[in-house]
Amino acid sequence: MAPVVEPFFDSTTSTFSYVIHSGIGSQCAVIDSVLGYKANSGKTNTDVVDKILVFIEQMKLNVDWILETHIHADHLSAATYIRSKVGGRIAVSQQVTQVIHSFSKLFNVSESDDELVANFDYLFDQDEEFTIGSIQCKALYSPGHTPADIAYVVAEKMIFVGDTLFMPDVGTARCDFPGGSAETLYASIRRILAYPEDTQLMMCHDYPPATRTHQSVTTVAEQRKHNIHINDKVDETAFISARNSRDKTLDSPQLLFPSVQVNIRAGEFPKAESNGLQYLKIPLNFL
Repeated sequence: MAPVVEPFFDSTTSTFSYVIHSGIGSQCAVIDSVLGYKANSGKTNTDVVDKILVFIEQMKLNVDWILETHIHADHLSAATYIRSKVGGRIAVSQQVTQVIHSFSKLFNVSESDDELVANFDYLFDQDEEFTIGSIQCKALYSPGHTPADIAYVVAEKMIFVGDTLFMPDVGTARCDFPGGSAETLYASIRRILAYPEDTQLMMCHDYPPATRTHQSVTTVAEQRKHNIHINDKVDETAFISARNSRDKTLDSPQLLFPSVQVNIRAGEFPKAESNGLQYLKIPLNFL
């Protein structure tokens, strides 16, 4: 049976999460879930992810995978929360070890890198094939935004691109995080855009201009013709120059510090301190 995709949108972070399944009672995967977080109070909420759980229950789905396209810097992952409620394996790229190492040093975390990695249930090899029930998939290694980005190819019909690409009128991901590379991102995107032109590309984020509403899907053909950063008329040298220049003008994501500290733990919060409270750190004068 063909894969069915149900999108869920978090307006606070402009993030699309997805449930992939093949009908009532089938196996499913959740991609890029969101845990709500209010920076002014330090309070989290499960408003958006609970809608996903209600859908899973209504459809009688069995959660096989809880997939992350990368370690997000703009929202907190709800992966651990989902696993605690309905099971499933939290999975990410094997290269996540590089990202964890960079940020564990920055935040001077108490856990070892191995302990942090152990929060994830499965690490995909580069371009590893896997299944969601009977649906054939591939974890297409797509670094550049970070060293650990994956684009999930589902049934050779659609690709969940994470932060590699945005809608054509928005462009491409930044490359100025640790281990990021505009040259590497260009190569990753060209791999994605080598798929058939009618392949659907499922967005993780959309930041639309005032002239349109949020959209979650485009195609390879639309990206190759109209992407403002990397259409077929833009060569590698031009892309790298423009991407690097633009990245120098960008502010850090608003939720960078809380997101990364939670997401390198697969959605777990830091351990409680001696007073029983959990804390997120803000390094001063780092950026």
